[in-house]
Amino acid sequence: MLRKAFLMALAFALSSSAAFAADVPERKSLQVINDITKQVRQYTRYTIFDDVSIRLEDNGTAVLSGKVTMPFKKDDIGRLVGRVQGVSTVQNDIAVLPVSPFDDELRFRISRAIYGNSAFWHYAAMANPPIHIVVENGRVTLAGVVQNNVERMLARSLATTFGAFSVKNELKTDAEMKETLEKL
Repeated sequence: MLRKAFLMALAFALSSSAAFAADVPERKSLQVINDITKQVRQYTRYTIFDDVSIRLEDNGTAVLSGKVTMPFKKDDIGRLVGRVQGVSTVQNDIAVLPVSPFDDELRFRISRAIYGNSAFWHYAAMANPPIHIVVENGRVTLAGVVQNNVERMLARSLATTFGAFSVKNELKTDAEMKETLEKL
């Protein structure tokens, strides 16, 4: 008798939670993207040497791309994004950067040059500095957001002085990011 009552209560709880989930309105893409971004930025092992991009498809699939320095970061970020309300599945296309002492040295030298420059001190003081320095096989990519074109060009200039094979500047300005968000 007690077991039958427990099973009935469990069935009721499951059916009512399913009905509740059906009544929840669908979240807008921008809300979901903001929540995904928050999850990635709050991940304690996400650093300025990692860069993750997010795309949300109409069916609720979150497509992750970019590069991280360690394999566990890829897995952890994928799991965190999968927990966000509004994400049905995660397509984790994040690449893991190869281990290289030369790349590590470039990362640290460039980060010290950029964040040690007085023009970027306000970024260096942030919990999540916005300029990301991705180094792969001696090739540098600067990603993230800066306030204006002067900062974008200064960051590139500082990054080119350390013997990298190439420096790709993918930094965006605040104005460019606002345009992108308005299109959503």
